[in-house]
Amino acid sequence: MIEHVYRRAADARGIDAVVVATDDERVVGAVERFGGIARMTGAHHRTGMDRIAEVARDLHCLIVVNVQGDEPLVDPSAISLMIDALCGDPDLPMATLRTPIRNEEDYASPHVVKVVVGGNDDALYFSRASIPFHRAGPPEGGHYAYKHLGLYAYRRDFLLRLAALPQTALEQAESLEQLRALEHGHRIRTVETGHDSIGVDTPADLERARQTFAGTRAFRLKAEAAP
Repeated sequence: MIEHVYRRAADARGIDAVVVATDDERVVGAVERFGGIARMTGAHHRTGMDRIAEVARDLHCLIVVNVQGDEPLVDPSAISLMIDALCGDPDLPMATLRTPIRNEEDYASPHVVKVVVGGNDDALYFSRASIPFHRAGPPEGGHYAYKHLGLYAYRRDFLLRLAALPQTALEQAESLEQLRALEHGHRIRTVETGHDSIGVDTPADLERARQTFAGTRAFRLKAEAAP
C-alpha cells in the first residue's frame, strides 16, 4: 500500500521529492526496498501533522504536502490542486480537499469526515458527525456538507508553528488534527475535486481499495492492449 501512495504522490505536478515519515523500522525497510526515501521520527507524536513537522524542520522548501499512507488511490492531480491554491494566494496558510458526498452511507459514517465551507471555500467546520443537522429534512439536490479527503498542503513555516501549538478540545473530541488550525483562528482553504479517494481505516475499506485498484489496473491493461 505504501508504495502505491508513494508513487502516486511522486507523479503529482509540483512535487519535488517524496519522503515517508514513520516511527516503524518495518516501514522504513519496505520503502527502501522499492527505492524510496524514508525518515525515522519519534514515537511520541500526537498526529500525522506533528510527525511530518519533525521531518519538515530539516527540509529546505516553501510548501509541505501531507499525504497519508492509507490513501493508495490518491489522485496525483488532486495533490496538485492544493499546491495551486497556496501558490495562488500568498496569504493562505494551508489547503485541503473536498468532494461531493455521493451516498447516505458515507454521510452517516463516522469513518467519513464531513466538512462545511463558507462562500470563499474556506472550511467552517470538520466533523465525523452528519453535519449540518437538517431541521426541515434532507435538502433536494444533495447535502450541504462535503466529504473531506485527508490530504493537506501547508506553508512550511506555518506547519512548524501549528505543530508547536497545544492540542485543542474539539481536535481531541473529534480526533481530527485540522481542527487545531481552526480553533487557533487559522484559515483552511478547501479545494473541490471530483476524485473520491478511499482512506483505508477498516477491513471493509481495504477490500474496497483492492477491488477498485484491480478494476483500474484491468482497464489500463485493456486500454494499452487496444490498437
